[in-house]
Amino acid sequence: MIFNDLVEAIGHTPLVRLRAASVDVTVTAKLELQNQFAMKDRVACQIIREARENGVLAHGAPIIESSSGTMALGLALAGHVLGHPVHIVTDPRIDAVTLAKLKALGCSVHVVEEMTANGWQSARLERLASLREEHPGAFWPRQYSNPQNPLAYATLAGELVADLGRIDVLVGAVGSGGSLCGTARALRRALKAAGMSDPLRVIGVDAVGSVLFGQPDQPGRKQSGIGNSLIPGNLDYSEIDEIHWLNDREAFVATRDLAHDEGIFAGNSSGSVYQVLKHVAAIASPGTRVVGIFPDRGDRYVDSIYDDGYWERAGLAELPLRSEPLRVSYGTEVSSWARAEVPSTPRKRLVFVESNTTGTGMLALSSARDLGLAPVLLTSRPSRYPGIGEADCEIIRCDTNSADALATALRAHCAPDEVAGVTTTSEFYLEAAASLAESLGLPGNPSAAVAACRRKSATRRLLTDAGLPQPVSVPVTRAAEVSAAVAATGLPCVVKPASDSASTGVLMCTSVEQAHEHAAKLLAITHNVREQVVPPEVLVEEVVQGPEFSVETIFVDGELHLVGITRKSVSLPPSFVELRHAFPAPLDEASSGEIEQVVRAAVEAVGLRHGACHTELRLTAAGPTIIEINARLAGGMIPELIRLAGGPDMLTQQLRAAAGLAVELTQGELTPTGVAFVTSPAEGCLASLEGVEAAREVAGVAEVRLARRPGDPVRPATDAYDRIGYVIASAHSLAQLDHALDSALDRITARLTND
Repeated sequence: MIFNDLVEAIGHTPLVRLRAASVDVTVTAKLELQNQFAMKDRVACQIIREARENGVLAHGAPIIESSSGTMALGLALAGHVLGHPVHIVTDPRIDAVTLAKLKALGCSVHVVEEMTANGWQSARLERLASLREEHPGAFWPRQYSNPQNPLAYATLAGELVADLGRIDVLVGAVGSGGSLCGTARALRRALKAAGMSDPLRVIGVDAVGSVLFGQPDQPGRKQSGIGNSLIPGNLDYSEIDEIHWLNDREAFVATRDLAHDEGIFAGNSSGSVYQVLKHVAAIASPGTRVVGIFPDRGDRYVDSIYDDGYWERAGLAELPLRSEPLRVSYGTEVSSWARAEVPSTPRKRLVFVESNTTGTGMLALSSARDLGLAPVLLTSRPSRYPGIGEADCEIIRCDTNSADALATALRAHCAPDEVAGVTTTSEFYLEAAASLAESLGLPGNPSAAVAACRRKSATRRLLTDAGLPQPVSVPVTRAAEVSAAVAATGLPCVVKPASDSASTGVLMCTSVEQAHEHAAKLLAITHNVREQVVPPEVLVEEVVQGPEFSVETIFVDGELHLVGITRKSVSLPPSFVELRHAFPAPLDEASSGEIEQVVRAAVEAVGLRHGACHTELRLTAAGPTIIEINARLAGGMIPELIRLAGGPDMLTQQLRAAAGLAVELTQGELTPTGVAFVTSPAEGCLASLEGVEAAREVAGVAEVRLARRPGDPVRPATDAYDRIGYVIASAHSLAQLDHALDSALDRITARLTND
């Protein structure tokens, strides 16, 4: 077979029967070391191609990664072929052969001088962070947590099934967790699809002194490509049934035995796998089929594993050498070859149907991982999300505006028992997420209730039926109906879409003509910013006077709990852009109680009964008046304000609710915390944002974040999408909080190219 380039040639590695097998047991080795450089050629190719397709890696942009071996070589290969400069951060343990190969392929190699408290790995990550600052726009593959790492081994699993059919035992080394967990997961799925009911047993091989499986860290261990001083995100313990540990002497002896007995000149991770394969073959039942993955070849180790002088200098002969593994309980400290059963806690997937593009969107994905869940993002266009490359989530591209496409894509990638829940951080996909969860029997709100919240005219009807206070509201489907609607609401009035987000299209009109013109403009819109069909309906509503608040609630064991009330400040009419929030709102007990009572009744009226709810209202002279109800967390960084103020982490609790985990609400005394949004004074092209560092130095300021870069178009805010950044601060009182936010905003100046 002729391949167009080396990247296309990755994979297709041979499967070789080993002499170590008995007559009745089939033992084979998958020679991943036959790739151009080694096994991780697969990973490097998968990660880079996926990043390019998702818009995370721009054409020609640099790639920066921490690696001491095969991942570095794989990235060097893929980067060289696909046209990306590659920077590799490594440590003094890198061998001369690998270093020579990297430099020959044009890589920039950065060697850290000494380890930090958490070993060489943490020292390399610190250097990597500084390099990323030096190279804006560089892509970090994050091999230890990038889901594309294990996904890359689906092709390896497919090759194994094609060659062997049934497989009973899989043995592999563990470093980042990607190869063994990814191959095991794909193998189990393929074997199940082929109707093979016998369970696959997966045996991992680790190094003594590695922390991966409950052992204390020994940073001075000599083995490469196996073990770790940190727990990588791609290590899924539920995929591994048994773990073996070998010390440096045992691993190196086994590697030499592999060359002597089988004629395979390999590295120590392959040698360790070979040692375990021989043990498995000796105790296996007749007819058992065993496969071992051999990741790396031996040319990198001529000055260590295959050098007698190195053995003497390293004192390897002083280490114990066992011919059989000692069976121990998981967690028992070991110094030589031992094995233990791995406690299995299945890692469930939390599926996100799209995300919001600002605020908590990307944060939610990493928060899911913190809960022990594997985040999966269903999206039609990954490139719309800044920061998706840092989110460490599996990305599945599909038409997210089609219920059938969503269900089909999810079924193709996940077994039903692998999914813990379905959620979204985007207003536009609440209905889709609710429907998908409902169809899978997963936790969530009734899809009808979510639809009623999204369609504001439906919300109005349900609130009317419940006798709850709200603005006079008239839905219109034709511009000709506007005059009659204005007669009912009076002037001025608010004209707004029946189903949109972020104050988009909301306008206060002071004349019938203006209302008619704006309604006609909205009715002419057939699709929103997410290419979804917009219902041909506009609301003409009474202008409600009074300060605005939002009420954050969440269901705990079926009961609605009040988390707190936020004071909201919006722009002057005719638009209603949220410019500032403060939590908790300065309200007396009577007002708070009255607001809570109305909100509880409103949430019940629309039929919500799961997760977080965000209700917006105005406090009029007659009492609270409901503006809208949302089946989601608040936007505008309000969940972050609540957390910084000392309240619960609402984002985490919403994710727990979506995954069917217990919601935990704890909070102590609250500190006033607020956010103020940065806006442009005029329309034009942003030249620079000055004074940002000065804003960060204001007492009480916790964060300053910008959403626009020089060259971006900007304009005075007419909806939330026009905001160009924000400042978050905390203070002892509301007055001090407002002063801190004002001071920070005063120091930030947006310069436009047409100034």
